[in-house]
Amino acid sequence: AGGHTTEILRLLSCLSESYSPRHYVLADSDKMSEAKIRYFEQKRAETFSKSQFTLDRIPRSREVRQSWISSVVTTLYSVLYSLPLTYKRKPDLILCNGPGTCVPVCLSAFLLGLLRIKRTIIVYVESICRVETLSLSGKILYYFADYFIVQWPDLKKKYPKSVYLGRIV
Repeated sequence: AGGHTTEILRLLSCLSESYSPRHYVLADSDKMSEAKIRYFEQKRAETFSKSQFTLDRIPRSREVRQSWISSVVTTLYSVLYSLPLTYKRKPDLILCNGPGTCVPVCLSAFLLGLLRIKRTIIVYVESICRVETLSLSGKILYYFADYFIVQWPDLKKKYPKSVYLGRIV
């Protein structure tokens, strides 16, 4: 909700019309992001008349201040919930930027690739607010993402697999 949604919508505003349809995945308890996405897509449709999108919800993988032990269980549940969704949508590309909701979706897409069902390119963009360390999502997806983008040069030094493009949001 909030900051991550704003950042991802800024990134999406730079994409061409060929990135359609777009499938948004939200935590089931996230109400604020849906309104932002619908407004963004309404404005986008004014420019790109054939613009298409869907909204899907999955269980939140981790609540704020949730214990690490219980978050493993809830994340596994979210991965299992995400598998049929990812199988149904069969995305060519997943673009994500840090909320915990992206981890189960990316892991389920990675599993579908391992099973040779569908190969999905995973692009992770670490949030602009992560200056010195990666977020928990970033620490996990650093090992699974095809492209891992950071927005600060110090992070590029610490994480050599990452790509530093400067500030992109």
